[in-house]
Amino acid sequence: MINEFNGRNIRWYNASSPVIAGELVLVSGGGPGETFLAFDKNNGEMIWKSGDELMTHETAHLDTINGTRQIIFFMQSGLVALDIRKGQELWRSEFPYSVSTAASPVINGDKVYCSAGYGVGAGLFQITESNQAEELWFQPNKLMNHWSTPIIHDGHLYGIYEFKKYGRAPLKCIDLATGEIKWSHPGFGPGNVILAGDKLVVLSDAGEVALVSAQPDAYHELGRVQAIEGKCWSTPALSDGKLYIRSTTQGACFDLKPKK
Repeated sequence: MINEFNGRNIRWYNASSPVIAGELVLVSGGGPGETFLAFDKNNGEMIWKSGDELMTHETAHLDTINGTRQIIFFMQSGLVALDIRKGQELWRSEFPYSVSTAASPVINGDKVYCSAGYGVGAGLFQITESNQAEELWFQPNKLMNHWSTPIIHDGHLYGIYEFKKYGRAPLKCIDLATGEIKWSHPGFGPGNVILAGDKLVVLSDAGEVALVSAQPDAYHELGRVQAIEGKCWSTPALSDGKLYIRSTTQGACFDLKPKK
């Protein structure tokens, strides 16, 4: 990326993942005129390049907003959305940047939520039919997702909030429409959360896995196990009834299918 596309490294270097959209592989990180890059996933041929932005550590999000398939990058300037076919900019919204942005944007219909640590905070934007991003709310230095991207379920965000509270950061439920905290439960640290049906699978930074009901009335923990040792700053994955997790020292797979 640096040599071929005039890439510009950032602190701790780049940790974002490529995004596959049909036959395209989409990445960011190039220099002026080629910050955003699309390649043919079958042969590596460049399909398009565009933009002059400074990247962050976030992984872009692919979604459909107001009928248009698009990819939303969370750059140092803020949110930038592109049409995946030609790389043309659809809309953008300024958002503060400080040191590092690592959590990905979260999309719900025509609304886009984003958050960053280092004193930045969180905000919600509505994308209009004319591709304008209108700020619905912004909370400075609050609701910070350090590097754990929250998930959304029935109009509520569920995720790890606070900044650098290792071993202590809480799992929270947030009303997406207002930013109101519905409940908060401490003791997870900067781990990660995924959704399985109507349940949250929460991996703490200490390697505990908790199963929690995804409902806004209160925190309902259904079970917990010390799954692995080591520091867990990674996201669990669920596939075909199997849960995959890893730490700095271990990896594990758990079969969650009910035994016959």
